[in-house]
Amino acid sequence: MLSDAKIRGVKPRDKAFKVTDSHRLYLLVTPGGSKLWKWNYAYDGKQKTMAFGSYPVVTLLEARGKRDEGRAMLLEGKDPAIQKKLRIEANLEKARNTFELVAREWYETVKAQWARVHAEDVLRSLERDAFPFIGDLPVSELTPPKILEVLQAIEERGAIESARRLRQRISSVFVFAIAKGIAEKDPAEKLAAVLKPLRKGRQPAITDLKALKKMIGDAEQDYARPITRLALRLLALTAVRPSELRGALWEEFHDLNGEEPLWRIPASRMKGDLDRKEEIGGDHLVPLASQSIDVLRALWPLTGGGELVFPGNRHGHRPMSENAIGYLLNRAGYHGRHVPHGFRAAFSTIMNEWAERHGKKHDRKVIDLMLAHVPTGKVEGAYNRAAYLERRRELAVAWADLLTKGLPSLELLVDLPAKELMGQSRRKRLPQVPANFLFPEGEG
Repeated sequence: MLSDAKIRGVKPRDKAFKVTDSHRLYLLVTPGGSKLWKWNYAYDGKQKTMAFGSYPVVTLLEARGKRDEGRAMLLEGKDPAIQKKLRIEANLEKARNTFELVAREWYETVKAQWARVHAEDVLRSLERDAFPFIGDLPVSELTPPKILEVLQAIEERGAIESARRLRQRISSVFVFAIAKGIAEKDPAEKLAAVLKPLRKGRQPAITDLKALKKMIGDAEQDYARPITRLALRLLALTAVRPSELRGALWEEFHDLNGEEPLWRIPASRMKGDLDRKEEIGGDHLVPLASQSIDVLRALWPLTGGGELVFPGNRHGHRPMSENAIGYLLNRAGYHGRHVPHGFRAAFSTIMNEWAERHGKKHDRKVIDLMLAHVPTGKVEGAYNRAAYLERRRELAVAWADLLTKGLPSLELLVDLPAKELMGQSRRKRLPQVPANFLFPEGEG
């Protein structure tokens, strides 16, 4: 039997020789002084030898452990040398199956079910926020703390919803890996409970572009007055508060036939205290994309004879019901999932993420300005509400292009049935607006 003291006392000779332990374990001492662990065993009638490493890198206790492990395999009818090779190959395979490799394979498998823009956003979020940090790590070795570290880095930049969406995407990658047999568990599954909560009191809002467009399409196909459908579309395009939309007057719109169409919402109609409502120069300026102009063109034959852009159904001199758009969303199946005010959260989330990819240095400030938010620390009356107007117009165009691609035409919205009575649809043919329609002079 060997001991550490005995091993240390062994001196090299002119030729290699063995110093034996028990159960055929021995040290091969070379002329150069190296001491190599070897183990002889018999398998299927053949004599074989395994190497366990060199002493003292592999201690006497560790060498005996490897020997005993091999003897246990022999009792099960397994060849220890072959099992060692299989373990090495399995470890190499684990190393090859990095998170990025598996995630890209998952993406290629599922992307066909998504719209192109959404698919690009999914991949971009992984490339920006996940691959640089965990992309080269074996998917089977990732742990909840490591993934939480990635998600918390996103939270630190204020993108709470982005962190939650990325967790869902990482979790989907692991579900895919488990199905392929290259992972045993999903370390992202339970992390939603420890991420920062969404702001309390926040009204329900769909903030995923694909889901948002589907919701708009579903709602616009439901039975409603054409004015209500068009109000929903303009609310989504401008992200103003529902009360500001309902009270819109035709006289508030300017240069609708020109190069810089604008909606000037008077300070008196904006949210805020008396000082805000009486503020000189406090009007909220909403640059209008061409898609918003098209909505107004479709509305003109319906309401252009009065002051209100969105009059009520019974009283033309009063704004439409504050519940009209909400009821439309509820009928379309989105009760508790999205409210009219939710378009502001959708615009903020989607455009801030868009700005991270395509924007300029101050786009986050510009987006807040488009929502009539005053930055923390700013004096309300001293805030420049006309700042960044050119960039606001560019962002309004970008938002409108993202939002309206694939949505029904405005002509269809005007011509759809307004009500359903006794199972029969009532269709009233409404005036159509020529594509080259110009607003009358003096009406913007």
